[in-house]
Amino acid sequence: MGGLKITVIGGGSSYTPELLEGIINNQKLLRVEELWLVDIEEGKQKLSIIEGLSKRMIQASGYSIKIVATFNRQEAIKGADYIITQLRVGQLKMRRYDEYTSIKHGVIGQETTGAGGYMKALRTIPVILDICNDMEQLAPKAWLLNFTNPAGIVTEAVLKYSNVKVIGLCNNPINYYKKFAAAYNVSMKDVSINFTGINHLLWLTDLYIRGESRIKDIFNGWSNIYEAKNIPDFGWDLDFLRSLDAIPCGYHKYYYQSDRILQQQLEEFKRNETRADQVQKIERELFKIYQNPKLSKKPKVLEQRGGAYYSEAAVNLIKSIELNTKEIHTLNVRNNGSISCLPINTCIEVNCVVERHQVTPLQVGQVSPQIRGLLQHVKAYEELTVEAGVNGDKGVAHQALTLHPLIPSAEKANAILKEMFMINKKFLPQFKI
Repeated sequence: MGGLKITVIGGGSSYTPELLEGIINNQKLLRVEELWLVDIEEGKQKLSIIEGLSKRMIQASGYSIKIVATFNRQEAIKGADYIITQLRVGQLKMRRYDEYTSIKHGVIGQETTGAGGYMKALRTIPVILDICNDMEQLAPKAWLLNFTNPAGIVTEAVLKYSNVKVIGLCNNPINYYKKFAAAYNVSMKDVSINFTGINHLLWLTDLYIRGESRIKDIFNGWSNIYEAKNIPDFGWDLDFLRSLDAIPCGYHKYYYQSDRILQQQLEEFKRNETRADQVQKIERELFKIYQNPKLSKKPKVLEQRGGAYYSEAAVNLIKSIELNTKEIHTLNVRNNGSISCLPINTCIEVNCVVERHQVTPLQVGQVSPQIRGLLQHVKAYEELTVEAGVNGDKGVAHQALTLHPLIPSAEKANAILKEMFMINKKFLPQFKI
């Protein structure tokens, strides 16, 4: 092991310093030789700022890692061991359109689910498959670690339409481990969690602390459940949790508490203060901080961006692959029968055993009706979204959005699609709009 080449596509992202910090903290084991940061011309200024900060961070660490910032994606991919995707097609401008268009039509506007997440997926699928085509030719042995949202849909597109070794990643699971370890004052290694679901629709079906089940602590009123900072904090009804017999992730609030969230979003919409507006403000502040020539470490304010600890998830995964540790990670992978009520070839998010040559999902088996109903519903939407995103079929696109639980009717789906397709025209070559 040694001399790794890691390529980050979307290298000008504000998240990159988080990733670099993780690499630096584990460099003695990983021995990364080259880190390539890839972006597009529109992201030139951000990429330049991230390149400068990255080089200062490396210099301060005392390690010798070659940093290369480039617009040449093929050169960056060539011979890479790991390609990490954290791209945003259309940048934050299109995210804002996604949210505002959704809310204007009276439905929830969100980056990874509903109409907003749907449009982000359609923009992203052609790009990720183009990247995979480059990988098949220039780095056929490389692993693709996908953080690009909606991570489950994007990863499923790769699983179905490429030969690339792909793993989808999210920072949600590792945040649960950290939260419960802190709450029980134990090491993360003393925490074990059973997960069932798909990305951003993930249920915790059991929680073990040093081998003892403690999930009933939640049902009995222990309220310190981890909540992502980018999700409204309305709390959970304990009677509902007991009857669900599981802990829902924060993103379930868009389904279980949709009335309250939509009302809040409508109020934010009137003030031009949606989450997209907040993120743009945080991004501007971050890049001002990043430009400080004296800054040589990840600033604390980055955690407000919503992706805290994602680098830890990525670096821990790379370590497991390189060292062949056979450790358990919670990942987005091909189902292969792990969740029996979902199609074998779809993408799920569950605990997996990681080896150098393969990642194997652990068996989940049957799931309860209260989980199965919503899970199958959203997964069917994701399947159709992948099909529409690859083939550019407007009929399938309409069926996909109509099927989403946050869209009330085919008529509403059609109205949203018409407007979103016109706004996104240049990002949807597959639809020939």
